[in-house]
Amino acid sequence: MREIAGLQEPRVRNYANYREDTMSRPRILVINPNSNTVVTRGLEQALKPLDFSDGPEIVCTTLAEGPYGIESQIDVDSVAIPLRRLVESDNSAAAFVIACYSDPGLHVCREGTDRPVFGIAECGVLTAMTRAETFGVIAIAQRSIRRHVRYLRQMGLMDRLAGERPLNMSVAETASGEGTLAKMIEVGRALRDQDGAGAVIMGCAGMARLRSPLEDALGIPVIDPTQAAATMALGAVQFSRH
Repeated sequence: MREIAGLQEPRVRNYANYREDTMSRPRILVINPNSNTVVTRGLEQALKPLDFSDGPEIVCTTLAEGPYGIESQIDVDSVAIPLRRLVESDNSAAAFVIACYSDPGLHVCREGTDRPVFGIAECGVLTAMTRAETFGVIAIAQRSIRRHVRYLRQMGLMDRLAGERPLNMSVAETASGEGTLAKMIEVGRALRDQDGAGAVIMGCAGMARLRSPLEDALGIPVIDPTQAAATMALGAVQFSRH
């Protein structure tokens, strides 16, 4: 595992060709702001469908100095400046994705670069609104909901929110714990049937591995916000080249 400027990079496919590839392919850097590399590996798997041989390379990395899970406002605030330092010091990425549903440091990072910076919450919500009139959010914990609702209020989108319900699990549990999918299906059905959600957003990057089976179980669109953000980043980078 390679460490650069406070970052630990998990395994990257074809790492021997990494430097050669990045010379010819623009790079999108997806940053997991917590220090749990299991979450980062889940992001790598979730983003594989976007790895086109003639398109931008998508590289996932872990902020080693971040908390093990971003589960409170102090966790969110603690990673803002480290993320800004990373964005400012990286001269090779064509775009950045901050892979945490609280969008930590999003605006301060955008202030530090002229390259696009995408927050997964913002992108996930925008994507959900293209799939349904109303959406619901599966949060990791009850205390996350107040933070998410405040963000939606700032975006002026509260009228599109059907509801948000918690799993009452940790980030680590959602990424690798037993029974996570069953609990997400239970909460997702409540959002669909009781709250009237036409689409569901997974409100934590650690849930990325479960999007497809959750969508199959619910029968309505399920949005992985990291996939949504990476897709927007890919479009922005590709269109800037042509």
